[in-house]
Formats: sequence, C-alpha cells, structure tokens
Amino acid sequence: MLGGTFDPIHHGHLRLALELRDRLGFDQVRLLPCALPVHRESPGCSALQRLEMVELAVGHEPGLLVDDREVRADRPSYSFDTLQSLRAELGKQASLTLVMGTDAFLQFDSWHRWQEFLSLCHILVVVRPGWHLPEQHPMNTWLEQYRVERVEPLLKQPAGLVVLQQLASLEISATAIRQQIGAGQSPRFLLPDVVWSHIRQQGLYVSSTSDYANQK
Repeated sequence: MLGGTFDPIHHGHLRLALELRDRLGFDQVRLLPCALPVHRESPGCSALQRLEMVELAVGHEPGLLVDDREVRADRPSYSFDTLQSLRAELGKQASLTLVMGTDAFLQFDSWHRWQEFLSLCHILVVVRPGWHLPEQHPMNTWLEQYRVERVEPLLKQPAGLVVLQQLASLEISATAIRQQIGAGQSPRFLLPDVVWSHIRQQGLYVSSTSDYANQK
C-alpha cells in the first residue's frame, strides 16, 4: 500500500513502486490517491483529477494497481480506515505492508489509531542513507519492539513488523512541479509524458501568468 496525494504523480513515486515490486518482491503494489488529506494542506487538484493522473501514469504495468477506495469514500482519508477495508478484502492471512517516508514516520504517533496499525499490516519506512530516528523521539521504544532488519519476514506473515529500508530515490518534488507549471515552465522528464500532456490539456496547476502554448 503506497498512499499519497500524488499532486501530481511523478517518476519518484513510480520508481519507488517498481523498487517495491522488483527489488523487495511484493506481488502487488497498490497506489492509493488520498481524497481529503488529514495531515497535509489541501491538494492543488481534486481527488478525481489526481486519480485520473495516477491511472494514466500506471497504465497496465504488471503488479502496479491503482486503488480508488479513498477517493470513492469522499471523506477525510484516515489510513487506519483504508487498512481495515483492505484487510477485509484480502483476508486475514495475506501479507499487507504500509509504505511511508521518514517525514510521515516521525509524525506517526499523531495518526488516527496508530497503535492498532500493526494488527492490520506491516510498516516499511523508506529511509535515506545515514538516516536514524532521533534518540529522544517517542517512537524509539515502539520501533525497538517491532523492528526487523530484513524485508523477508514481512512476506511470510500477515502483519505486526516494521522495517527501515533504503531504496533507490529520485529527488523529485510534486510541490516544485506545481510551482514550475504555475510559473509557465515545463516539468517534462520529472513525470510521465502522458501525465504532462494531460495536465496541459486540462489546464491543471495553471496560474494567470502561465503560457501552455509555449511549453514543449
């Protein structure tokens, strides 16, 4: 489960999804666009617009699935509710892993019903080389209790473990992409061409000073 606002989806998101599938051996990676984010500012595009861009980006790539349940729910997106829904759909024995970045993990103890997550899933935190949890952070004791060093145990049981994992990272910012578009600049090669073409056709993220006609 790889959630996010995807505002817009870019090559960093897609490369991470492929790393999860190919390098770590997950059978399926579900990209779940968030409808109404609880911990972030309101997205620049509607939930349906962002969902459409994710669907265009993923296409028919094997093992990558676009999951629209949060968009269909049309209410504030709590990951715990999504996990409950997925667990009910997949059954009690399927291995289910929630993927998050370090910024999200540092705030994890503020999430809705966070202490119950490991009853439903594993957690994989994507970290950069040399990153570590600050010594005085309140999540340290919790992490020591549930952490494993390798991904393989996550694939062998339904839930209950946490792993910190380094993966290939493309330093691409959706915020920077929106700013470029708003300034009339081209973000090409930061996101799939099909998504960039769709953004231009629909006039997404455009400001009064943007000139799509001059963007190649």
